[in-house]
Amino acid sequence: MLKISTKGRYALRIMIDLAHHVEEGPVSLRAVAERQNVTLKYMESIMSLLLREELVISSRGKSGGYKLTRAPKDYDVYEILHAAEGNLAPVQCLATSVNDCPLQGTCPTLPMWKGLDNIVQEYLKGYTLDQLLREGENSQFCEN
Repeated sequence: MLKISTKGRYALRIMIDLAHHVEEGPVSLRAVAERQNVTLKYMESIMSLLLREELVISSRGKSGGYKLTRAPKDYDVYEILHAAEGNLAPVQCLATSVNDCPLQGTCPTLPMWKGLDNIVQEYLKGYTLDQLLREGENSQFCEN
């Protein structure tokens, strides 16, 4: 079962928060953590993953913080979840670029798993950060 952990869900919340405050320039992680009711230490670990994938940039100093590297419309949900969670494949044999399963040539379920993987990727790649931001304008973030 494809299950997105708190790390993936919080990564989306961080990115939505940064998109919401994009006009303010760099945003302190402390402010994001307070708004999202998540510990600063956990936010830092997630932010390091987003930084590594160059989804955000950081600046130091008095007015330092984090900001998006591009417009919210130019991010898709898949890339954010992938940065936080790693591979989102439904089965281990599809988790790497080379399927080295000895049964891949005769596995009757492999086409189904590939199809599910394609559907999930298409759906998540079709959903942008901007869409999440707009859809969430009148709602509060969930606690979990």
